[in-house]
Amino acid sequence: MQSMKYFIGIDEAGRGPLAGPVAAGAVIVPVDFDWSSVAGATDSKKMTEKNRERIFSIMNTLQTAGKLDFAVAFSSSHMIDTYGIVPAVRSALDRAITSVVKDVALQDIEVLLDGGLHAPEQFEHQQTIIRGDLSEPVISLASIAAKVTRDRLMVHLSEKYPAYGFDIHKGYGTLAHRRMIEQNGLCELHRATFCKNFTKLRAL
Repeated sequence: MQSMKYFIGIDEAGRGPLAGPVAAGAVIVPVDFDWSSVAGATDSKKMTEKNRERIFSIMNTLQTAGKLDFAVAFSSSHMIDTYGIVPAVRSALDRAITSVVKDVALQDIEVLLDGGLHAPEQFEHQQTIIRGDLSEPVISLASIAAKVTRDRLMVHLSEKYPAYGFDIHKGYGTLAHRRMIEQNGLCELHRATFCKNFTKLRAL
């Protein structure tokens, strides 16, 4: 097999929440990337918010310097309700990976994906790795990019929908969030198909 020139890592964030979009992150690095520059990167769910933000800041600096590139794409709650979570994740993934490929020849890329994710068929060299966000640093970076970008979006959206505390729970089904839904009904950010146990529906 020919030697690869680039690795792309892919991961998603926000598959399970009751509200907000799902996010897919894609990170591309050269095979000789200096991994010491992002020491401490791992599965974003196992990192503190402070450490995620620290690595994400480093990623932005490295992107500006041309050392790596990354992109995050979203699929909305409406898309999730209309087509289902799996097609929504795939749509976001396809858009994220397209954003980072640009002028790179596909035969020079090996794509590493977390969990059950798969890249589009034109990416001949791809591996889906269970717990890849723990074992493959490039997937860890994709996990961090997706998580931080989605969390920041939910904080921003909380200003428009202050009754739900999206800045605190980021749309996940915490007890406080479920109580807010019971009190206020659903807003347009909620995934109605994920909230079937809540009978009080009110689009804001």
